Amino acid sequence: MPQVPFFDGHNDALFRLSESQGADPHLLFLNGRLDGHIDLPRAREGKMVGGIFALYAPSKSGLDLNIFKGKSYDCPLPPEVPLADASRIMMRQIAILLRSVAASNGSVSLCRTVADIRDARQRGALAIVLHMEGAEAIDADLDMLDVLHAAGLRSIGPVWSRNNIFGHGVPMRFPSSPDAGAGLTDAGKRLVRACNDLRIMIDLSHLTERGFWDVARLTNAPLVATHSNVHDLSPSSRNLTRRQLDAIRDSDGIVGLNLATCFLRSDGQMDEDTSIEVVVQHVEALVEHLGETRVALGSDFDGAVVPKAIGSVAGSQAIFSALRAKGFDDGLIEKIAFSNWLRVLQQTIG
Repeated sequence: MPQVPFFDGHNDALFRLSESQGADPHLLFLNGRLDGHIDLPRAREGKMVGGIFALYAPSKSGLDLNIFKGKSYDCPLPPEVPLADASRIMMRQIAILLRSVAASNGSVSLCRTVADIRDARQRGALAIVLHMEGAEAIDADLDMLDVLHAAGLRSIGPVWSRNNIFGHGVPMRFPSSPDAGAGLTDAGKRLVRACNDLRIMIDLSHLTERGFWDVARLTNAPLVATHSNVHDLSPSSRNLTRRQLDAIRDSDGIVGLNLATCFLRSDGQMDEDTSIEVVVQHVEALVEHLGETRVALGSDFDGAVVPKAIGSVAGSQAIFSALRAKGFDDGLIEKIAFSNWLRVLQQTIG
């Protein structure tokens, strides 16, 4: 069967590259690396034609992955990241991206609009939209927001799974409702309004349920969760309830399916020995609830344990093969793979 070109709603490749030792990180991205999930050669192999690449600053004390091996878990919220630290870390990640673009001979393109994405695809370049996962590098006065927008930032998740000046992150907790803390702060509400004005997409994936509804009341754009799954199938605090899915549907928004096994499995386990059938089940549930035009991919590559049958971006075609075997026709697969993201990006970033 022919390969399906796809656009991915979320990955953490820039963060992983920023932690690389030795060779220039941008060259590892362009020429290939032995670790992780995404680089340019593997993106081409898996037919990834574009994606939303995240900036991310880790807390000084990270998550203990052993917590995810129990039948239930409740990870304490990591400590907040100071503005200066987050700015330094994220500026390095932007530099890696810009150096990758400059050294790629036209093979990688930083895209600010949907027209840029379409142009990159026509040229055979990897189209990258820049995202910030946790807005710790932005000050309360939002001065840095304008600077980052000028540099190409087009998508923001106000929080990661920790608190900051803009709001409260949903904890990594299983089983749990996403109603697990407060919502946006006053600064967070100003951030949402400013992002609407600048045409920066707001990502709801790591917000508490109260934060989700705060954004829903404030925004004039479609509701977007770039990398989240169905709470009915996997009762993680990070997944979306029926009521949240209703709101996304009613706003003509989108959900990008997260390949992290702990957000796919009914037992919440972080285990690469997870059947791809579970991926299909979430896609089926999302399509049934949201409709065919509001479901896409948001892999979380380089930020999660994904099913072994996929492995990395190079194995992404296994998803589309599984959907085809389940009876999804080529038109619906193309929407999930590519055009649904472009529809929402057109409505948000322009």
